[in-house]
Amino acid sequence: MAVPVIDFSKINGEEREKTLSEIAKACEEWGFFQLVNHGIPLELLDKVKNLSSECYRTEREEAFKTSTPVKLLNELLQKNSGEKLENVDWEDNFTLLDHSENEWPCNTSVFKETMVEYRGEVRKLASKMMEVMDENLGLPKGYIKKAFNEGMEDGEETAFFGTKVSHYPPCPRPELVNGLRAHTDAGGVVLLFQDDEYDGLQVLKDGEWIDVQPLPNAIVINTGDQIEVLSNGRYKSAWHRVLAREKGNRRSIASFYNPSYKAAIGPPEMKTAEEEGSEKKKYPKYVFGDYMDVYANQKFMPKEPRFLAVKTL
Repeated sequence: MAVPVIDFSKINGEEREKTLSEIAKACEEWGFFQLVNHGIPLELLDKVKNLSSECYRTEREEAFKTSTPVKLLNELLQKNSGEKLENVDWEDNFTLLDHSENEWPCNTSVFKETMVEYRGEVRKLASKMMEVMDENLGLPKGYIKKAFNEGMEDGEETAFFGTKVSHYPPCPRPELVNGLRAHTDAGGVVLLFQDDEYDGLQVLKDGEWIDVQPLPNAIVINTGDQIEVLSNGRYKSAWHRVLAREKGNRRSIASFYNPSYKAAIGPPEMKTAEEEGSEKKKYPKYVFGDYMDVYANQKFMPKEPRFLAVKTL
């Protein structure tokens, strides 16, 4: 069993219907799939890969050696208790946000210019992917994007768009700590440019953890909790995790296209009484910021209680 790999270049050709069907099936059955021929220039991906690794090596690697997860693991090894670290991740990360380039932590030459360009390409791909989801779900074109951009004026997007640059350094005792604990993503569409050499990312499918195989220059797509709600459960946000590894420094660059904190999220309104009767709404309607307040405390806990705990509209 392998995570689906889809050639996105065929979305505008003779195989459009087949490609739409492949994406719909991946969203319904996996919540995870890999896109190849997605339109982001390969030269840009090479620059992103190399500069991110250089940034870690020159600016962050030394600090990780004295970080909380390293200290906690060393303490655990001294106790020799056989316990596992449950509430910490063996990960170094920082997040890049819109309109804050001057605050980005990396000083590596041309990193900022390169990541601004990359984020622009990923944002365009996110828009295309949301339109494909609209079409597959029978929603009006632009429905999901509009739902995420509550209060958008003059074309200025209000949706949250962040990019988390992570590294998972070699771990001396990977069986005792998580690279990243199992969770679903809170938001909308996640677009991941992962390491093409070192594995570790896994997705839960039918009760089994499946490797998301490294594939050079692919973009991994996964659907978050808000896509599950907007599809009224047809698309599921998938549980996933990262394993710590003894060898390799796995790179992961995940971009999140999420609703604005003021966006009202809920299942689509039914057009007719017949539709209302045939498919009940399975999720409440709420403000995304309120959902995030719940998620912040329940990220690594079962998903369904979050929808019951959030304040409804």
